[in-house]
Amino acid sequence: MDTMLAGRFRLDSKKFAVEEVPVPVPGPGEVLIEVKAAGVCLSDVHLLDGSLVPQFATADTITVGHEISGVIHTLGPGLKRGLTAGTRVTLEAGKTCGTCAGCVRHRPCTQMLTAGIDYDGGWAEYVIAREDTLIPIPDSLPFDQAAILPDAVSTPYAAVVATAGVRAAQSVGVWGVGGVGAHNVRLARLVGAAPIIAVDPLPSARERALAFGADLALDPAAPDFADQVRAATGGRGLDFAFDCAGVPAVRDQAASVLGPGGCLILVGITPRPLTITEGLTFNYLQKQVRGHYGGFPESVSELVQLTAAGRLDLAPSITDHIPLAEAADAVHRLENKIGDPIRLILVP
Repeated sequence: MDTMLAGRFRLDSKKFAVEEVPVPVPGPGEVLIEVKAAGVCLSDVHLLDGSLVPQFATADTITVGHEISGVIHTLGPGLKRGLTAGTRVTLEAGKTCGTCAGCVRHRPCTQMLTAGIDYDGGWAEYVIAREDTLIPIPDSLPFDQAAILPDAVSTPYAAVVATAGVRAAQSVGVWGVGGVGAHNVRLARLVGAAPIIAVDPLPSARERALAFGADLALDPAAPDFADQVRAATGGRGLDFAFDCAGVPAVRDQAASVLGPGGCLILVGITPRPLTITEGLTFNYLQKQVRGHYGGFPESVSELVQLTAAGRLDLAPSITDHIPLAEAADAVHRLENKIGDPIRLILVP
């Protein structure tokens, strides 16, 4: 076991290829993980197309992939947690830089490094992980479902329960019912939001949203869109609107149908400016906008507990399994929404 396959992205030339590289060796406080499943995320697509630029890249070439699950293969020196080889784990999607003591408590930390973007991730047969980023998973949780917890599920989970703080019977709108938005719908239902209105231009995505727990699924281009939202919320408007698409037009539309004190939560990312065209009524109704990024340190552990307790079944979220060697094809399928995937899983 001297070499392995890994999906490598060159930051200067923007070239991606699955190639053979040396198997990494864990250093102090690290372990080597044998990867069993790795999710393909829209953030990976944005990295490869150049619209997502690493802020704290640790090398010129990075192994892609931040949704990872697997088995501890080799223990590095100086471990403090009593980890053992063979333990099933999922990995936090990021880690703090380690230069400021206790900075993991800062939200957000300006020196939070993201796996597969700033340092080597899990589109590989093996990956190095710092011991504090490992979350043990039970035997009952399949690797493919565990792999998507660190982003596709934890990002909307933290947005719903922490950034928004949605309470039972509050109304929620979710724009963009893809890999993140579909889980946003499910998690809003889990905490008791009502009604839940999903918004997506794709009929198949709207059908999926209803299957995932939305009470109503709307086409954003419908001429009576705002009237339908008002009717569904008893004329009040939404308490929370989640932009999971990262599209300026979505944010403007979502803000316009917020009710008094309503809040727009920016979950999807985009480098384009935030524009809200609404005038005085935005102030008069005391509407708000909150930024959100990723999950919080406790998110993945809590989601593991919820799945283990049967509160959250992620089997419907897995669209397909694809060999690691065909990672470029998986990116193409997600980028072009071929088969309208929720999550594609790479299998080494």
